[in-house]
Amino acid sequence: MPTWKSVQLAPQRPWSVSIISWAVLLLGCAGPAAAQTAKPSLSAKPPQRPKLVVLLVVDQMRGDYVDKFRGQWTGGLKRLIEEGAWYRDAAYPYAATETCVGHSTISTGAFPATHGMVANAWWDRETQKMVTCTADPNAKNSGYAGAAAKGGDTAWRMLIPSFAEELKFQTGGAARVVTFSLKARAAITMAGHKADAATWFDNGGWMTSSAYGTMPFIEDYAKAHPVKSDYGKTWKPALPASDYLYDEKTPGAGPPEGWGPTFPHALRGKGVDAEPDAAFYEQWASSPYADTYLTRLAETAVDQLGLGKSGATDFLGVSYSSIDYVGHEFGPRSREIQDILITLDKDLSELFEHLDKKVGRGNYVVALSADHGVVPIPEDMAKTGADAGVLHLPELQEKIEKSLEPFSYPKPAIARIAGSDVYFAPGLADRLNQDGTAMQAVSDAALSQPGVAAIYWADEIEDRPATQNPIRTAFADSYFPGRSGDLFIVSKPYWLMDSTPAGKTRSYGTGHGTPYNYDQHVPIFLIGYGIQPGDYYREVSPADIAPTLASLCGITLVPRDGHVLAEALSKPAARTTRSAP
Repeated sequence: MPTWKSVQLAPQRPWSVSIISWAVLLLGCAGPAAAQTAKPSLSAKPPQRPKLVVLLVVDQMRGDYVDKFRGQWTGGLKRLIEEGAWYRDAAYPYAATETCVGHSTISTGAFPATHGMVANAWWDRETQKMVTCTADPNAKNSGYAGAAAKGGDTAWRMLIPSFAEELKFQTGGAARVVTFSLKARAAITMAGHKADAATWFDNGGWMTSSAYGTMPFIEDYAKAHPVKSDYGKTWKPALPASDYLYDEKTPGAGPPEGWGPTFPHALRGKGVDAEPDAAFYEQWASSPYADTYLTRLAETAVDQLGLGKSGATDFLGVSYSSIDYVGHEFGPRSREIQDILITLDKDLSELFEHLDKKVGRGNYVVALSADHGVVPIPEDMAKTGADAGVLHLPELQEKIEKSLEPFSYPKPAIARIAGSDVYFAPGLADRLNQDGTAMQAVSDAALSQPGVAAIYWADEIEDRPATQNPIRTAFADSYFPGRSGDLFIVSKPYWLMDSTPAGKTRSYGTGHGTPYNYDQHVPIFLIGYGIQPGDYYREVSPADIAPTLASLCGITLVPRDGHVLAEALSKPAARTTRSAP
């Protein structure tokens, strides 16, 4: 019998091999619900399953944003807090806190060591080049409303099915699955390998791929509401200056081209031409206008497809990307972050009201979380007196190369450093494993780089060994052989890992991708059908979302790392027992 690893690393599409065996296991898992013991009136009888599952991911929404800013929310976010189940100690247990990884974890209920999506992009040892997590050489992207498309993107690198595709499969195809985001790696991983529609924004237009096909209503909406109609608008503060928690200007901020470091922010691109340019679309994606557009697009999908009215449980996924862009540019301690969440609060209020009207309040369930958090901008954090700085990866690479010079290893020794992962040239990692002196030289060189707290070699974390070290465990939960690096760099807390070449200025404010709580801690909210409102304080993970939704929908996930959030599920009516004859 093949092991998980042998199946996952086979040259053919790994999910397509194993889905046949899964089908045998899963047939019949979504059978009819048990009969009700009592017979309430038809008007009061709840549906056996939610009519619609709504998965919302707020890209880069730190868990502490809720406590910091909740007093200024009056709409959808407030409704989640007051009427939903709020898990206040939710966090990812792994180190690879990135967009593709987090969305894959939420959608599958598994960690990267299981689902295989270890980063937004990683070094492909076979082709000796970087590949994005959704790049598929056998797919072709297409654009709506005449937008130019390039490449091909699918979920073929995600090694297990998503909740959404299991929902569709186990209901015999009756469920409709629709997802939207500005990012391909968000829309695609929420949907899975197949969906009715997976749509994202790129190169100034809305995209899909041959794996998902096109939807006429999206074509019509894109034509009727072109993004360029927002050209010339200005993002102005929604609050008086005295209501913002932070200074007007954040030290170290890296706003997009054409914007200054403070409000207001005009959406005029470089300001040279009267027509939208590439800089305008970057500005638009970093503005509240993009969140509002996604909300309206989701509402249109509900209307045009009749989501929640198929007779099965439909699925709608929306990932709001703009908070991530703003966080990278202005940092978490910025007026821009505080402000864009106010707009999102209003957008979610509109979305929930639309769902109340079209699907029925109590007939749908919503799960909201984030894919990761973010580290404060190091220049801003340094003001507090904390040990904060920038870990320059090009300098680290140079030190490792020099450390191997006495051992006559071929140059360059390093093929690529991608985030915390160091990939050595072909065959060199195996040689180092047999050469303890050279390996120690590499370790010493890496640890001498300012900002490095620790390092791990691949064999120290492979197979997720039992350990009392939470950092080592976090890297083990992120590790997938063949995709992850050969050596892993652990930055010090509040140190930003930066790959900007020597002599050039960093073009952004901050990032994420570490095993620290500011990157791992995110909110989890559940509201609607089958949910018991309240504040819950036990440690949970976003990997628990998919199993919980699966429990509500009578769906089986295989495999999974998460667990059902049982305390947040409404308790069923007590069953009556029949006396023996």
